[in-house]
Amino acid sequence: MNPDTEEKTTANWMKEAQKGYIRIAVLILLSKNASHGYEIMKEIKEKTRGFYKPTPGGVYPILRSLENSGYVKGDWYTQRNRRIKVYEITESGKHILNHALIKQSEIAKNLNSLFEEFARDVLNIEPQMLPMPIMPSPFSAFLGEETGKTKRSIEELEQKRNNLRSTICMMQEKMRLLDKEAAEAKQQEKKSKESARESSP
Repeated sequence: MNPDTEEKTTANWMKEAQKGYIRIAVLILLSKNASHGYEIMKEIKEKTRGFYKPTPGGVYPILRSLENSGYVKGDWYTQRNRRIKVYEITESGKHILNHALIKQSEIAKNLNSLFEEFARDVLNIEPQMLPMPIMPSPFSAFLGEETGKTKRSIEELEQKRNNLRSTICMMQEKMRLLDKEAAEAKQQEKKSKESARESSP
């Protein structure tokens, strides 16, 4: 496959995955408070620290789709001489959200199992040696308590960063050993071929 085609395909996959994540994130936020589109976009960006930067062209079609499906309900209000549509989650929306979060939890669990298998079989790292889940839930920022920029949240971020750094260092060391082993194997193969050529009539 052409590298440009591969890049385009994976970008499209990521775009589709992001739409699904934002759809669930919208339902999580609306399960806590009724909001209008701009507030939802702002909150998603803040809670993901800019990882997701939803745009009106991305969020409003999702809100319309959720409303058409009966998962959210929108009502028009006037605020500062402007009409805004405020959305709230419906009972049907709460049910589908719970179902989606259970499914997402199962997916994360299965992916963690795959990554643990890769770490064990390819990198020779035992899963218990990994300092953190390889595939954390993408919705933890939305489901957690509101801690704001408190000392506790900073300590948690520092811990996560240290855990990630430790995992990276461990994997880099394994990669270094694998590279050394591969180089030695290539050298041995080269010697074997030279020896075979010399011994041939």
